[in-house]
Amino acid sequence: MHFGTDYYPEQWDANLIDSDMKWMKELGLNVVRIAEFAWHIFEEEERKYSFDFFDNVIRKAKEHDLKVILGTPTATMPAWVALKYPEVLSEDENGRKRVFGGRRQYCFNSQKYIELSSKIVEILAKHYSKEEQVTGWQIDNEFGHEGSDMCFCPICHRGFQDFLKCQYKDISVLNRTYGTAFWSQTYNSFCEIPIPKPTITTHNPSLMLDFYRFRASSISNYAKMQIDILKKYVGERQFITHNFSGGLFDKAMDFKNIGKSLDIVSYDNYPVWGGLKEPVPPYSTALYLDMMRSIKQKNFCVMEQLIGAQGHQIIGYLPRPGQATMWTLQSIAHGAESILFFRERAACKGAEQFCYGILDHGNKPGRKYYEVKKFIEHVHNSGFEPTDDINSEIALVYDMDNIWSWKIQPQSRLFDFTKEAERLYAPFFRLNSKVDVVSSDVDFSKYKLLLIPVLMLAKNEISDRIEAFARNGGTVVFSFRAGIKDINNNILFNSENRVESIAGIKIIDFESLHEGQSVEIKDVNSNLIFSSTVWRDLLECTTAQPIFSYNDDFYAKYAAITKNKYGNGIVYYVGTGAESAVVDKIAREIILKNNIAYLSTPNGVEIYSRGEKSFIMNHTPDPISFREIKLAPFEYKITNII
Repeated sequence: MHFGTDYYPEQWDANLIDSDMKWMKELGLNVVRIAEFAWHIFEEEERKYSFDFFDNVIRKAKEHDLKVILGTPTATMPAWVALKYPEVLSEDENGRKRVFGGRRQYCFNSQKYIELSSKIVEILAKHYSKEEQVTGWQIDNEFGHEGSDMCFCPICHRGFQDFLKCQYKDISVLNRTYGTAFWSQTYNSFCEIPIPKPTITTHNPSLMLDFYRFRASSISNYAKMQIDILKKYVGERQFITHNFSGGLFDKAMDFKNIGKSLDIVSYDNYPVWGGLKEPVPPYSTALYLDMMRSIKQKNFCVMEQLIGAQGHQIIGYLPRPGQATMWTLQSIAHGAESILFFRERAACKGAEQFCYGILDHGNKPGRKYYEVKKFIEHVHNSGFEPTDDINSEIALVYDMDNIWSWKIQPQSRLFDFTKEAERLYAPFFRLNSKVDVVSSDVDFSKYKLLLIPVLMLAKNEISDRIEAFARNGGTVVFSFRAGIKDINNNILFNSENRVESIAGIKIIDFESLHEGQSVEIKDVNSNLIFSSTVWRDLLECTTAQPIFSYNDDFYAKYAAITKNKYGNGIVYYVGTGAESAVVDKIAREIILKNNIAYLSTPNGVEIYSRGEKSFIMNHTPDPISFREIKLAPFEYKITNII
């Protein structure tokens, strides 16, 4: 098992390097990530390169038996780049150029920035590709984070028009696809097509979807440029990765497409961040960890694992004693084979002064230092080896086009795709069942159950495979507003909604629910009443059976949740934002029916097995007993399989 830290020796007196590495080794670390923000140190002026500083860092890492992961430093351009080549800077939707001073201000489509990036990546690859101490490379840093996925500059405008021309060939095809007769938006040529900056009302939904696709393609192409350069020089001697940030469902990027070219996927795991008064729910963290594992269907790395309070301008919740290392065990349980704690020491200067690390500003070992030391010893002493793969019988399926379609037209102010994905994922998390979080293009045949949240845009190819999965005996759970749009983000006209067909229902009407609104739904067997929010589809059963109906004077005749036999399989349709007790009930029914592995535990206790070991985590601030196991607040244990 590899444990390390994110190390920024350039931010400190160089005389600290030896003492830093000494305490890292004493702590039990064996790898450091360096240089991902150090472009200016490598290239102080254009084509004036220097390797002295980091050559020395790597030499000292070798002396202290610390492996090194090198970052390509393209996320933070030097000031001379912005001054000499201002065209590389991205623009926001209001046409304001992003100025030098933060990070990721570059335009992914700027040929000059691509040229400068490729040069620095190639120079570093040539210099360090044979360095034995360098075990891997991290390209850039957190693609698309903090709004950097979007740019509306003239370069991107021309690039978007070229993207559309390549896709549609003939402007008349685009006009028919978009329905540009609406609001007299018909184009005579591709050069008339706008980039979707703010306008009165809104842009065409088909154009907006293509813009998201263009943005994703731009980021993927930029990533591939760096990967290709590195692979040319490093071969298989050093791995190539990228550290994805959280909130990936909110970004205009296709992380699956980027991930397929990487040797290993990495993730930056922050269960809490500045401005949050409390951490996200444990199932939310677990969902993203499962997604990282599922991108390549193999174990992954956590490149930044939160250990202290975090924030730039606003500081968030302070992890309670033991809580941050408990989150670290959750990462390992869900498939991490390497952990790097963020960061080695809290900075005294710059924008991340309030991002606390293993050491605080006093530079003395404290609570977090000893928690990390205890944690590493605990993992090593447990006998766990991170080579074991995780086999899941359940898949939560997402499609980026569908997610972008919802971003363009959320329809309810309460709608959040991530929360709807969590609504279906969380019940199985609470039952300690393993779930892969997969892109819609994967092979479904290995699974017993597909969870498909809010599939508004349902491509025919996906529908074909879902139908085949159910017909052959699989169980499928859809949630609301499913199947109503085609691949171009247009509502289906006079054609079959294939989700309705497989679910055995007709969606007769619908209602968007907003802040302060909820509706009652009734269990048709027990007559118990529950609530739901966000949305409701009013369902008429054709071949399905209602299992929950609405409980109001106007719509009581309509089903809210249904169950349908389809071929040899079963299809559920959850037509509303049902409360957790409802989806928990459905999840347990599915688990028992399909003989899917699960384990009932007290609320807040997660148990996840990997290989011959069980990872037990108490996510609560209260002591809990389970069987003969006693857990203190935020305590974790590694035991033989339960």
